[in-house]
Amino acid sequence: MLIMSVVRRAVMRTGRIVVQPCVEVRAARGVFAGPIKRLFPLVSFTQTRSWCSDGPVVDRAEARLNRLDGEDKGIVEVLMCRERARNSLGRVFVGQMRELVSSLHHDAAVRVVVFRSLIPGVFCAGADLKERAQMSNPEAELFVHGLRSLMNDIAALPMPTIAAVDGFALGGGLELALACDLRTAAHSAQMGLIETTRGLLPGAGGSQRLPRTVGFAIAKELIFTGRRVGGERAAELGLVNRSVPQNQTGDAAHKEALSLAREILPQAPIAVRMAKVAMNRGSEVDISSGMAIEGMCYARLIPTRDRQEGMAAFIEKRPPRYTGE
Repeated sequence: MLIMSVVRRAVMRTGRIVVQPCVEVRAARGVFAGPIKRLFPLVSFTQTRSWCSDGPVVDRAEARLNRLDGEDKGIVEVLMCRERARNSLGRVFVGQMRELVSSLHHDAAVRVVVFRSLIPGVFCAGADLKERAQMSNPEAELFVHGLRSLMNDIAALPMPTIAAVDGFALGGGLELALACDLRTAAHSAQMGLIETTRGLLPGAGGSQRLPRTVGFAIAKELIFTGRRVGGERAAELGLVNRSVPQNQTGDAAHKEALSLAREILPQAPIAVRMAKVAMNRGSEVDISSGMAIEGMCYARLIPTRDRQEGMAAFIEKRPPRYTGE
């Protein structure tokens, strides 16, 4: 009875088909709520730009969405373009990222999300140390709390997410990639949780997600030493799913991420989302509870039109046409 109660709460927290309700920093509970609002300004994204703006801070687009169309409809890219600071995690950048991720949580039309950088040679350089140096100790603690919440929100997106690492992903940059379900990297990319070289530890989920990705012994070695690894070594360790040689345009990992996204795109979207729930939630509990979570997720798929379409397509020997219903 107790196990089933825990399982029901675990699945019910997903709310409809999504993994869990969006845990927005602006909705943080308790004493953190007010201070975090001041640390992360809310920014409107009604405009669409194809470049990085040098305008006033409130208008500067340091991150934006790109919705693909045609045969790629359903793939959405989160474009990071804080050019002057190599996509480092500053207040404005984090605030804009938080708004973009929040807008994706309940968008049923989105089937895959790809996080990529528009800055050549860098995915995300990690903390904005110049900005961080101006913070008091309490402000720095609150900022990292909000940064951790952003990474949790990315991890909680209901659809598959892919990080395309075409350059440096250090500290918080690698933590952002680790918050995604899948990762592609160029051979020339450099990845590492280097916080111990700065007198810190990974504070935005890295100390928890890296061991769950590569195993505890390897994670401890990488974090204790602050070591950086290239794309090929990252693939060997299981840190990334695919590693490819860099191309002349510097976007090989992005192209590989799109290739992976296109493999996911034709599959039944509700089934893919429920599979993500089953794996994510199941990995947090014992195997018996995990089996129960799997069963509850499976039960959600039985009455869907997509399941009926999949069976009909198999019988009629034709490609299925899934609608997400």
